[in-house]
Amino acid sequence: MPPGMQAQQAFRHEPRNLTVRMGATAELKCEVLRPSGTVQWVKDGLVLGPERSLPGYSRYSMTGKLKGQYNLRIENAQLEDESFYECQAGPSESSEAIISNTAWVTVLIPPSKPYFIVDMATPWVAGKKYSITCVAPDAKPEAEITLFKDGVELTGAESFTMSGSKDKLQNTHAEVKVTALSSDNGRELMCRAMNSAIARPVVTTMTMSVYFPPQPPVIAGLSKDEVRAGRILVLECESQSGNPLASLRWTKNGEVLSTTWEEDISSQKARSVLKLKITPADNQAELCCESFNMVSLSPLSVTRVMTVFFEPAELTLSGSLEAIEGQELTLSCYASSSNPPVDIRWWLGYKELNSTAPYREEGEYGGVTTISNMTHLFSREDNGLKLTCEAFNKGTHFSKIKDATIIVYYPPKRVWIDAPPENIPIRAGTTVSLVCHSTGGNPAATLSWYKNGKAVSHAQRQTSSGMGVSRELILVLTASDNMANYRCDATNEAKKTISAHTKLLVHFTAVSMKITTKQEVLRRGEELKLECLSGSSNPKANTTWSLGTFSFQGVEKAAKKDLFGGVSVTSTLSLNLSSQHHKQKVICHAYSPVLAEGAKTFYQLDVLYPPEFSSDQPTEVQVVEDDMATIPLMVSANPEEVSCIWLHHREMLVKGEDLRYHWLDDHSLEMKNVTRKDAGVYNIKCENVEGVNKTTVMLDVHYAPSVKAEKDPVFVNLGGIADLICVADANPIISGMFSWKWLGEEEVEMGEETQEDESSLLTIRDVTRAHAGLYQCIADNGIALPGSVDVRLVVQFKPQLQKGPQWRKVASRGDGTTTAELVCHAEGIPRIDFIWEKNGVLMDLENPRYEEKTVREGYFHTSTLQVVNVSSILDYAVFSCTARNSLGEDKLDIQLVSTNHPDPPSSFGQVSVTHDSVTLEWIPGFNGGLRQRFRIRYCGDRSVSFQYVDVFPPDATNFTVSGLQPVTTYNFSVNALNAIGESDYADNNAILTITTKERPASEEGPPEEDTPSASGFPTSLTVVLAVVFGALLLLNSLGCFFRLKWKKMLNQTKAGGSSVVDGQKNEEDGSSQSTVGNSNKYESREKINTAAQRTLLIDSGSETDSNLYESYAAESSHYYYPFGDYKPYLSPHPEERRGLDVIHLPVNSESHLYEEVKGGRVYQDTVASSLLFPQLLSDHTLTPHKNDWRSTTYAQGTENTRQFMAVQQPQRDYELPFELRGELV
Repeated sequence: MPPGMQAQQAFRHEPRNLTVRMGATAELKCEVLRPSGTVQWVKDGLVLGPERSLPGYSRYSMTGKLKGQYNLRIENAQLEDESFYECQAGPSESSEAIISNTAWVTVLIPPSKPYFIVDMATPWVAGKKYSITCVAPDAKPEAEITLFKDGVELTGAESFTMSGSKDKLQNTHAEVKVTALSSDNGRELMCRAMNSAIARPVVTTMTMSVYFPPQPPVIAGLSKDEVRAGRILVLECESQSGNPLASLRWTKNGEVLSTTWEEDISSQKARSVLKLKITPADNQAELCCESFNMVSLSPLSVTRVMTVFFEPAELTLSGSLEAIEGQELTLSCYASSSNPPVDIRWWLGYKELNSTAPYREEGEYGGVTTISNMTHLFSREDNGLKLTCEAFNKGTHFSKIKDATIIVYYPPKRVWIDAPPENIPIRAGTTVSLVCHSTGGNPAATLSWYKNGKAVSHAQRQTSSGMGVSRELILVLTASDNMANYRCDATNEAKKTISAHTKLLVHFTAVSMKITTKQEVLRRGEELKLECLSGSSNPKANTTWSLGTFSFQGVEKAAKKDLFGGVSVTSTLSLNLSSQHHKQKVICHAYSPVLAEGAKTFYQLDVLYPPEFSSDQPTEVQVVEDDMATIPLMVSANPEEVSCIWLHHREMLVKGEDLRYHWLDDHSLEMKNVTRKDAGVYNIKCENVEGVNKTTVMLDVHYAPSVKAEKDPVFVNLGGIADLICVADANPIISGMFSWKWLGEEEVEMGEETQEDESSLLTIRDVTRAHAGLYQCIADNGIALPGSVDVRLVVQFKPQLQKGPQWRKVASRGDGTTTAELVCHAEGIPRIDFIWEKNGVLMDLENPRYEEKTVREGYFHTSTLQVVNVSSILDYAVFSCTARNSLGEDKLDIQLVSTNHPDPPSSFGQVSVTHDSVTLEWIPGFNGGLRQRFRIRYCGDRSVSFQYVDVFPPDATNFTVSGLQPVTTYNFSVNALNAIGESDYADNNAILTITTKERPASEEGPPEEDTPSASGFPTSLTVVLAVVFGALLLLNSLGCFFRLKWKKMLNQTKAGGSSVVDGQKNEEDGSSQSTVGNSNKYESREKINTAAQRTLLIDSGSETDSNLYESYAAESSHYYYPFGDYKPYLSPHPEERRGLDVIHLPVNSESHLYEEVKGGRVYQDTVASSLLFPQLLSDHTLTPHKNDWRSTTYAQGTENTRQFMAVQQPQRDYELPFELRGELV
């Protein structure tokens, strides 16, 4: 071998067979001498790798501290590690490969926890054999199994093995048969498995459950068999042992009493308690307690037979307890079944009676019944004594008794009647009392009344008193009581009757009355004979006749004896009949002078006669038209079957032909919806079987007036006489039924009214235009609603054109792009025609640049001239409109001009004044061709500044200025504004001076200190400033004078032709230029009173939005808040009332009142020259308004304020009139 070369590799230690328990660490030895090749382990021919960590085999590694040691270490050995292993050293340059011996690794696995295979879902039954199998699974090598029962090893077990859950594992089965014993219940069955892989056996246990029957039961609580009925026994039945514990059941004579029990697990016994109330039926009963469970072959029982001592349930006395004096009675006493039988004894009061020997026989419940008889002779002294039967039971030592009261009857001793004497007469109808009395007897006598041998049922109830009884009979005497025999009988149970008798003498009137006649039919004019029979009376009665208010004396026959000991009388009467006798009653009277009264009867006459009309039959009937008329027909007849024929205008009214006609049951005629045609005479003819009769009735129909005009319309010239005539159709026509009414809104003087029969005349003299319109003629005769007719009076007059500032000018841009409308509005009758002239020359309306349209509505006539494409050169002229009709003509000149600022208002005046407000009104002037609005300026005599308020709504012509001081003189002015500029103040800059009224007493409040004044200063500060500005007030008056004088000069200058075009002032005025684009924020960038105030924007830094204004004139200075920051003062809500005695006109809550502000307060229009106060002006700064300046009603007018703001929004350049766009026409 060359130097440096290594020698051949060789094994120093080769691996050997190895046995290891599962989970332990196994190590196979491999040590190579002179290793030069790669050493690896091979498992089952698979190379594990040369690295010592053996990647891929987490539990495998090659270990060795010395060179050449390549031991294979297997941690946590598992079944899959059991295999053949070889250690190999690979070849090298100096050595060949070598392979070690094959080593086998055996892994030992202990058995898993053994388990039983046995059916224990149902417990075992003692005495039966059962097979027990124990399995020790997955062991290597196979396990050995040993079985134990209650710690004693079971012999005779048979074992066998089977494949386990994995290859190389085995399951060991051990089976043994055992017989279940009652002692096994709850004991432990154990299986123990062991092999060489473990040092200690693996054990599993199971508790055995074995069913076995209980022990026989025992009854406690019944010491002896004799028991008294009624006692409550508490019996206890107990049974020991048993699995499950015993079920207990009580029976009596085979009938189940209870199946309820309780279990005591600790003492292993069952217990049942029975509460039993003993009754006679329980005598000789078998009481049994049974114990059993599910494995008992038959119930185990214990039985006791009870002997019950009980008394008889019933003790009965039989036989009559009532005896007549001297009578002998036999009675029996019966005792129902008892154990033992009873002995019976008899007692009457306190004396014991003798009885016969008792008779006994077998009774129910095993007892004996007993009967005892007793016979006794009863006397009067025995009445009311108690007869007692006593039964004694020797077993229960109790006795039972039954007693009853003996009644001995004997008859009454005496009876009599208390009654009036029999020889004294008593008037019929008198109330008489008869009283029957009786004494003695047992029981007390029963009294009965009889009349002529017949029982009386209406006698009073019998009463008792002392030793006797009585019964009263109350009689209201009638004829039948005369000499009647009244008897009273007294009887009782002794069956012996005693009686008493009495009679009464009664006077009575006739008991009956009857009238008869032989005539069957009665007719008018015949003679009637009637006969009256007066029945029995005592004494005799006298007869008379009556018919209505007349009395007659008939022919009376001899009297006869009759009923009840009285006499009867007959009387006859003859009568000549008439129709008035029909249905009348003929009365027959029977009068007794002794009694001063009598009886009567009547005969009703049924007299036949032809129809007759009543004397009350009306000859005329009045009715209102459209109402229902009833024409009464007062006709009588007998027979009452009457047929009537009605004739009107010789025509017969037939039932059913006219639905308006309805005949009543009394033949009267009802007529619905009566018309005037139904008026007139009605002839009525009525007939029955006895004859015919006729009558007439006049129907007068009243109806409301219907009025018509004799002429409509009525034409009259202005200043003439108008005659308005209306005619009425009515019934009745009455004086003063006509009246005339003017239907116009304004009052006019009505003319003279006259009436001639059914017509009325209204005469109006000196007719004016106010008389034109509708007149109503009203006719009222008191029937239904009045009738009326409208008559139009047309007053003819020459044309009258509407004239005024707003009608004399029309403004339009003259750039050839607009259309101007010139409106001529005239009033007049008859028809008006219009003629148009331009600059005095008749216009050619055929020219397409001119369009004329006339509209007529009544006496209003409107002619509209449209000028198309207005040109300032061609169309700025004077247009004349002439309105003409047959009565005259009128003319109006209308000037077409360019749009401009508005003309001043006129007729500025006062409407009303209160202590804190003034209402003003005015007439608008020409609006300059644009929408205009109005502004009011005012100044108080104690104020140094003017205040301004914009009128809302903008086009209003009256306004209420509120928030004024009481008893203060104010100067008011008003002017107009539009998008171009503003006008002078109304009425040539006139000032309206008004003094407010005193504050009502109800509104005066306590004086307040430091209250802000109208100017915003506290009261205390105002007092101080009053001294400081005393001189200023004097200068204020002078300033007003010079200012007015300056305005007058300004107006003269303006009249000379000054104008504002494109926002520039004439240079003659010396004013600075101001364009629309540089207008201020105040009032939506509109100029502020350019004619009166001449306010200009003070250029402060050349800002177009500068918000400070100064009066152009030297006599005053003005400071204005920008409109964006300004919070207007809002007047009180229109519904607010400030006093009880003052009526305030509504104030528009959306108008805003503003003042010129100085020093952050409500600003003042300082009249004194600004030259006097240069420092005051130069140092002036503006401060924002405070929130508390707002009125509480500010939010209420948000919507209206928004509308007002819309009017004042600045116009864009392309929206402005042509004149404001920077081009001259």
